[in-house]
Amino acid sequence: MADQTVIRFSPEGDPATAWLLWDPLPAEDIASESPPRQRGHEYYSAAQGRVPVGVWDSTPYNEIERPYPVDEFMLLLEGSLDLEDADGNTETFRAGEALIIPKGAVVQWKQREYLRKYYFIHENPEAPLDTGLAALRVDPGAALPAVENQDPALYESDVPQMGWLTLYQSPGNHFQAGVWDCSPMKRVATTIERSELMHILEGSGSITNGDGVVFEFNAGDTFLVPLGMGYQWQNDSYVKKLFCSYTP
Repeated sequence: MADQTVIRFSPEGDPATAWLLWDPLPAEDIASESPPRQRGHEYYSAAQGRVPVGVWDSTPYNEIERPYPVDEFMLLLEGSLDLEDADGNTETFRAGEALIIPKGAVVQWKQREYLRKYYFIHENPEAPLDTGLAALRVDPGAALPAVENQDPALYESDVPQMGWLTLYQSPGNHFQAGVWDCSPMKRVATTIERSELMHILEGSGSITNGDGVVFEFNAGDTFLVPLGMGYQWQNDSYVKKLFCSYTP
């Protein structure tokens, strides 16, 4: 049986179908005069459809203020987005920026222009709405705590210098997102135990699956490694990435 492969993302959606028109948003969720036209392509799904990952775009619209119904990591590709919190404070996110909206965060989505994004959603129906949470801006330049006491048996190379900052982790620890960096290294071949979306900020490297298929990546690339794929990571130069993952 052939192994799975890394899924490369494109801002244009599926090369075969491009964009698919999505159903309108429920009228009760819309604060603007008319619902938006939204399109998308789902690159990957896990947990019986409760963890969809893909690309989405939409015409301008406003939603009502409400607790956000899911955990979502998003990387904005085009346009901008205003999120207003329960106290009336507004934060603007623009193309090139990433953010996390935890389930339960009370926000109003205000979109004044066309918007395109990559998304990684975790529905997490078992978790209660925590209305004390807030949307989080992902800071690629944040200080990353060093990963200590690494096991040398994990590497074919010398043990690297590695930094890891988890910005959000859901109740139950299935969904997490943050920033990671690493000096040159080569891991021992293994099987990945999570589905992980990666956006490379700096550097380049490769991932080899169980069939020996090599996927090369560079700064600016966005891709997903599916749960259960054979996995050997190698980077010959410094690498920094944004990540979002789901672990069953």
